[in-house]
Amino acid sequence: MSLLEVENLVVRYPGAPRAAVEDLSFSVEAGDSVALAGESGSGKTQTALALMGLSPVEAVVEGTARFDGQNLFTATPSARRALSARGIAMIFQDPSSALNPHLTIARQLMIVLDEHGLAKGQEAKERVVRMLERTGLPDPERQARAYPWQLSGGMRQRVMIASALLTEPKLLIADEPTTALDATVQAQILVLIRELQHETGVALLLVTHDFGVIANSTERLIVIDGGKALEAGDTASIIVTPKHEQTRRMLDACRLNNRNVEAPTETEPVLEASGLSVVYHERPLGRIWHRQSLAAVNPTDLCLRRGETLSVVGESGCGKSSLARALLGLVATEGGTVSYLGKRLPAQIRQRNRKSKTALQMVFQDPTGSLDPSWRISRSVAEPLRGVPAATRASQVAEAFERVGLAAELHRRYPHQLSGGQAQRAAIARALVNKPDVLVCDEAVAALDAPTRQDVLSLLLREQQDHGLSILFISHDLSVVQRLSHRLLVMYLGSVVESGPSSEIFKRPRHPYTRALLDAMLTVDARPQSPSLLDGEPPSPLLPPSGCPFHPRCRYVEKRCRVERPVLRPVGGEAVACHRAEAIDLANDNY
Repeated sequence: MSLLEVENLVVRYPGAPRAAVEDLSFSVEAGDSVALAGESGSGKTQTALALMGLSPVEAVVEGTARFDGQNLFTATPSARRALSARGIAMIFQDPSSALNPHLTIARQLMIVLDEHGLAKGQEAKERVVRMLERTGLPDPERQARAYPWQLSGGMRQRVMIASALLTEPKLLIADEPTTALDATVQAQILVLIRELQHETGVALLLVTHDFGVIANSTERLIVIDGGKALEAGDTASIIVTPKHEQTRRMLDACRLNNRNVEAPTETEPVLEASGLSVVYHERPLGRIWHRQSLAAVNPTDLCLRRGETLSVVGESGCGKSSLARALLGLVATEGGTVSYLGKRLPAQIRQRNRKSKTALQMVFQDPTGSLDPSWRISRSVAEPLRGVPAATRASQVAEAFERVGLAAELHRRYPHQLSGGQAQRAAIARALVNKPDVLVCDEAVAALDAPTRQDVLSLLLREQQDHGLSILFISHDLSVVQRLSHRLLVMYLGSVVESGPSSEIFKRPRHPYTRALLDAMLTVDARPQSPSLLDGEPPSPLLPPSGCPFHPRCRYVEKRCRVERPVLRPVGGEAVACHRAEAIDLANDNY
């Protein structure tokens, strides 16, 4: 008998045209690693919620789901509670939402043990610290006293894993556990889950749309669409020879190849920054007079030409989003200048004229958050055209919708009535309606499934080719950057550590940090890879290390690196901030 047997699962909502999950059957063996894969809206998360008993009250759940021989859907509340204690645990996609911001990490995890009668008081605290240490959280005793908002995204996800494993469950359901994480942190979390599986024997049901993660983490694969199973079997076999057309389409969307297009030859920049820096000043909690300064972006130079894509990459907190917002005047700058078509712009957006505001537009990571929820998307797209005659405005809005491929029947919908891809298309239409010269995309495709992401990227490439659009692309996903960008700028702890042609950097990185980022990329492959891990987390920008900011994590560190900060200098057609750039060969060296 399997550990989990799901037969003819149906999840439907009153009034919906079709069921969210329809006649789905699968099984998970003890110690097994199974992926439930599909695009957004395919029913994979609805399946996970139904198994956990977390479906919304209006949902109708039918079928059977036997865990250790007991039907989850007919079990009494007390029986379900017992199963939650020692049977099934879940890791959610967003640890920030799943963790209580008002309670310390130790307190939240101790409540888990207390509620299930597993441990109390000092014993519970000791078990929590041991589990935090087991999941690789640095300095677990100190982090246990911290609040969720004081931890990085990778640290919060480790806390979620620790919380799920505290009760020693037999099955771990992970719903998109690495979607919003940097490549390096994603690799660390996936290796951690595999190690914990090996140590504890816990079975894994991984819910995701990322076939790179699936190829590197699971043994069996179930592909679903429209709530129905399309195919199931050995992960490697399906990835090599998919039988269903939808599976082939999703896999093809994950295999993003290098763009291999030469950068524009125009020498005059459209957007330029010189010595641009951003420093945040804040008072620590409980301190009235003392102020702390956080250097988010150290003095940085940047040049973006017409029709070019410049990608900015790096781990969370490296300063890439602060740099983008400083260019657009959305945050205060500490120093430096920004120029558009050779003319210096005021630092703050409220001081800039309408022409420069129109020319520089931004697309944010969360499209539904950037669109007014009380407005139909047609009104949101038309909003930048205030003052334009009604007939002209209507024509330009219709043209913008046509350019992004958004069907006419969707124009009068509200943001929450759209899928993630549709909402992002609406956000791009809003940014393009005034025909800007520069589009700044801040993690604009991070949360999209592979086919939807490919559609949005194709849209951006088409806009660039047809209208000479310049794109500044902020991302932690190097597979996307590899396809989209002409040039690459790598940031670490607020500073640029490497920049140059994208094709050259991907072929031969010259900074150890860039090499580590490339090694952490998860690709669709017949054989799961074991990416080299970058140890630790970036230092706090409040207390940066002396010398090279990367030296505490660098395997090539020498005495000079600890005391002398390297400057960005030309090395082989690129610019690199590394003392040993000429001495070390990183072309084929896994970090």
